[in-house]
Amino acid sequence: MSGAPILALERVTKRFGGLTVIDGLSLAVPRGARLALIGPNGAGKTTVFNLISGVYPVTDGRLLVDGADITDVPSSRRIGYGVARSFQNIRLMAHLTAIENVMLGQSARAGGLRGVLQPVGLGRRNPWRERARAALADAGLEAHADAAVGALPYGVQKRIELVRALMAEPKLLLLDEPAAGLNPAETRELQARLERIADSGVTMVVVEHDMHFVGAFCDRVVVLNFGRKIAEGTPDDVRDEPEVREAYLGSDDAEDRLAS
Repeated sequence: MSGAPILALERVTKRFGGLTVIDGLSLAVPRGARLALIGPNGAGKTTVFNLISGVYPVTDGRLLVDGADITDVPSSRRIGYGVARSFQNIRLMAHLTAIENVMLGQSARAGGLRGVLQPVGLGRRNPWRERARAALADAGLEAHADAAVGALPYGVQKRIELVRALMAEPKLLLLDEPAAGLNPAETRELQARLERIADSGVTMVVVEHDMHFVGAFCDRVVVLNFGRKIAEGTPDDVRDEPEVREAYLGSDDAEDRLAS
């Protein structure tokens, strides 16, 4: 990891009416990092993702990806800057097959009428479909390629959503609680998959409550509380920060949640 950060937030603030949800947040994500964004419920973690991906407009401050100011870039165009994400609540199209959902990830880069029509599947041998099938096979999901995703187990749907995000060929991947709802075996499989993706050069920012997963996968952690950054460092460093421990004291399992 060297050179200019791939993602920079410069004193970013988000207000909803009179409520300040993100308060002057600055952070820099090095290229190739595996960074976790953690904090108590309501700390503003998913809001940060929504600002980076363009779901919400920024009230004040700037967002830069690879040095380009994307603060006012529409959400539909941010994939062109290399930004892709998954969601805390799965947002696959339940009535479409797994392969059709993955093709939607490809369409994000094509744009226009071509991008709209390709996922419809005009012909079984079109190259987009073949590439989507190969991506599912690489993730161990080929057996589910032609199944409607709404009928698939939750853990499989989470894996399909990750494949779809990767089809947009991101250089910055935002993962919102990727391990939520997974059993231990599925979590281990997810970690191994993410490590392979990271090794390919994709920078990752992860919102996650599973601190065992964070400690095993992430090399850096940023801690939020009430929309402010209260700590930054390695997982071991932030675990011992007094302000971090205080932020988690509202729950009986604070000690367990902060253990790596």
